[in-house]
Amino acid sequence: MTDIERYLRAATRDNTRRSYQAAIEHFETHWGGFLPATAESIARYLADHADQHAVSTLRQRLAALSQWHVAQGFPDPTKAPLVRQVLRGIRTLHPAPPRQAAPLLLQHLQSAVECFEEEARQAREHHDLAALRRARRDAALLLLGFWRGFRGDELARLRVEHIQAEAGVGITLFLPRSKGDREALGVQHRTPALKALCPVTAYLQWLEVAGIAHGPVFRKLDRWGNLSDAALNSNSLVGLLRRMLERAGVPAALYTGHSLRRGFATWATANGWELKSLMSYVGWKDAKSALRYIDAAQRFGELAVLPASQAQKLIP
Repeated sequence: MTDIERYLRAATRDNTRRSYQAAIEHFETHWGGFLPATAESIARYLADHADQHAVSTLRQRLAALSQWHVAQGFPDPTKAPLVRQVLRGIRTLHPAPPRQAAPLLLQHLQSAVECFEEEARQAREHHDLAALRRARRDAALLLLGFWRGFRGDELARLRVEHIQAEAGVGITLFLPRSKGDREALGVQHRTPALKALCPVTAYLQWLEVAGIAHGPVFRKLDRWGNLSDAALNSNSLVGLLRRMLERAGVPAALYTGHSLRRGFATWATANGWELKSLMSYVGWKDAKSALRYIDAAQRFGELAVLPASQAQKLIP
């Protein structure tokens, strides 16, 4: 791989690159399309899949096809009026509410963390390093993911050398790449220590039992408690999250990797955060992105588990 190819590859997020590659393969291999494509063939492709996929999925396929044509130096057929009109017609004839992950309720987060604390206590009594590591890792992943409103891929890309944590004070996390970081300058996040459900304490406890000083924060554990050198795959986090919650007796079927982010956004809104403060804290650039994550239908009693004094500490 040349330096130019390496830098071009780094300019696109791994998840985006994989989804674009899958979309191109679907167009060529599954549907039998040819590249470069014409506006007419893309319109037929959309029509053939109109009743099978959500409009958001079709838009993602169009984005992949657009990127392929631009990168190869061909005119972009996805911008043709015919394609836009067909997509508009599909949206009209196949209306569907957007599918969203259920927000993780704070009471479920609390139940899970209490379960992991009990697992850690029993593991120490029985000198079970594997169980202790698993309990500490899972608590840290849940609490950091929730209180920072991280996506699954952001949790997977956290590295120890990019994090500074001080017990009882707070934690600073640097992400060299993030979805909303259009200039690729990196984003720094800060979160204070809390008296309950503290992400700082959970992170420090995890590092202590993991014995890691650099590299990925969250890694795969085998049955003997051995840590992988590689980070958790972001695509595996949904299954891991559900297994973690099921261990705690929490109904987990509706939860996905975005449930932590939606859970925090919904909790913050129920606890009086202004939209501007929420956008600044989580890193959203526009209000539409933030509003998609807020579940206004949740009852305040299900969300306001932390005392008001603790909730106030998180407000920027």
